[in-house]
Amino acid sequence: MSIQVAALVRGGAVLVTAAATAAMLSAPARSTEAAAHDGRTNGGRPAETRQIASSVLDADENVKFTLTAIRSTADPLKASVRLKAFARKHGRFVLSDEVRVGAVDSWFWFPVTGRGAICEFSTASTDPAPVAASLLITPAIGCSLPERFELRDGKFEADGHRAQAPHGGVRTGGGGMAGQTVARGT
Repeated sequence: MSIQVAALVRGGAVLVTAAATAAMLSAPARSTEAAAHDGRTNGGRPAETRQIASSVLDADENVKFTLTAIRSTADPLKASVRLKAFARKHGRFVLSDEVRVGAVDSWFWFPVTGRGAICEFSTASTDPAPVAASLLITPAIGCSLPERFELRDGKFEADGHRAQAPHGGVRTGGGGMAGQTVARGT
């Protein structure tokens, strides 16, 4: 009984594919936030990021806040969102501190970077500087509950119980169907 070369090649390809799949599935999961945090993926390519909102406080404070979506390196439909604070030094904005809004890869890339993604982004020129952010989960679900932060001495404190809501600051609204009544036909 002779063994055909084509059968050996086909069988070898199946074994290689099965081994590669098993190795991929057994590899420990790495945090995509850690890789995306510095803007690089494991392959060295830049992670896709998109600034989705920003606010510059008065000239005396010289503080700028930005919300940036970072596309997941594990699932291209997911994203993480970072809130960054910048302080003006020597005529330039320099990163002071940053904090994650929500959990790692807890947002959907297209809703959070699309039209109506910012449900609330409130800032105020007080000391400490309160910041509130609410983002679109999906158009059908609506907006997330606002997460509140305070910037004290250039560092964020994220404590929903102590952080105050901004009063008299910049506020945007819009995304999703949450809170809207929908007429239904009978």
